Amino acid sequence: MRQVLICWGGWDGHQPDQCAAIVSDMLQAEGFTVRVEAGTEAFADPAIRDYSLIVPMLTMTKIEKPEIENLELAIRGGVGLGGFHGQAGDSFRDCVQYQYMIGGQWVAHPGNIYDYTVNIVKPEDPLVSGIGDFPYRSEQYYMHVDPNNEVLATTTFTGEHDAWIDGHVIPVVWKRRHGQGRVFYSSLGHQAAEFEVPQMREIVRRGLVWAAR
Repeated sequence: MRQVLICWGGWDGHQPDQCAAIVSDMLQAEGFTVRVEAGTEAFADPAIRDYSLIVPMLTMTKIEKPEIENLELAIRGGVGLGGFHGQAGDSFRDCVQYQYMIGGQWVAHPGNIYDYTVNIVKPEDPLVSGIGDFPYRSEQYYMHVDPNNEVLATTTFTGEHDAWIDGHVIPVVWKRRHGQGRVFYSSLGHQAAEFEVPQMREIVRRGLVWAAR
């Protein structure tokens, strides 16, 4: 039986408990058994090395050395890692070991919440096939990203809020490998209501299922 671990916590503004419930329901509908835990303590459990997928929902929090070391061993050994927005892309600002796994780190969202476009750049990939470019209203994440990522969607910044980033293209959705583990990330999903956007929800669903061992 395929098992998933969702760990939630950190900054309340991202509604991690509500998002954890949505993702739990989504993955149960795909046939997974889901374990939901608050905080990071479960990452230290050696049993997670037998799981199919781990989903962090932990914005701006801390992870202890035994937790990150066990988590990294699990992913390196073949467990999937998947997440979205700051809950996975801004989880542990002082932990480069985690950032090396997830493939990037949030650094800014100039202008906060406004309308922008998500551009699908690999329409043949099953994670985004048939979706196409779409408008989105949320925080537009400016991220530092690993060049080893396989980028599936991007967004282009204007100079409206910060003139020096005018025209810069930043990845929105990517997949990658860490050892034997599959890693998926999407920068969309500031709050639970964004799961009502069908393109956002479908990309997260496909990405998490793909990442699972």
